[in-house]
Amino acid sequence: MKKLLGLGLGLLLLVGCGGAKDDATKLSVSATSVPHAEILEQIKPQLKEENIDLEIVVVDDYFIPNKAVANGDVDANFFQHIPFLNEQIKDHKYKIENAGNIHIEPIGIYSKTYKNKSEIKDGATVVLSNSVADHGRILSILEKAGLIELDKKVDKINAKVKDIVKNKKNLVFKADVDPAFAAKAYENNEGDLVAINGNFALNAGIKPLEEAIILEDSENNPYVNIVVTQEGKKDDENIKKLVAALKSEDTQKFILDKYKGSVIIAK
Repeated sequence: MKKLLGLGLGLLLLVGCGGAKDDATKLSVSATSVPHAEILEQIKPQLKEENIDLEIVVVDDYFIPNKAVANGDVDANFFQHIPFLNEQIKDHKYKIENAGNIHIEPIGIYSKTYKNKSEIKDGATVVLSNSVADHGRILSILEKAGLIELDKKVDKINAKVKDIVKNKKNLVFKADVDPAFAAKAYENNEGDLVAINGNFALNAGIKPLEEAIILEDSENNPYVNIVVTQEGKKDDENIKKLVAALKSEDTQKFILDKYKGSVIIAK
């Protein structure tokens, strides 16, 4: 009888332990496909060891993920840089916040018309995205390349086309393309110069290090990509584990090996 009781108790304990493993905490994160969702896929096993079941919700629209976090539809998102987050909070009053800096995706200036920046002719057209949060970033790249000069009184992060004080090549700016379609604008040669965010370039099979005629410098770059969660939740244990996994040595090695400089780890 004692043996049977012991066996029964042992089975009960085994079932209990198995149940605990199966009862993992679900953590949903909204992300654009490349590189964010790819990086999240890479950390799934790390989070599984922490008893977290990571659910990745892939989107291709910049304006959905923050609303989803604010509404509680997902626990976090991973797709944007800090200036974009700040603009979204200002415009929509979202109660969301930065939970951790992860990596930088340098914006590139691409061209089917020119092979290098020295060939750029007077009156060349420049296609910007309609995401105003990126305008200062793109204009700063063009300024550093010696093509324009911005008003020194203006914060470069918030610079607009109207803040250009010297336009050495009389560049003509068009800002009517959704960021997700900038790569298509480049492929269709819809402008002499097309600015493309790193993630959308990679998603379209474009190789920034090889194809960009001007590539953003990563030094002192304020456009670090971040994890965002609801206000007050950045210290939640599961969010902290998510950020820790994204910053782990294994993840850093994956980023270096896979993206070969097109995605740069944040310091």
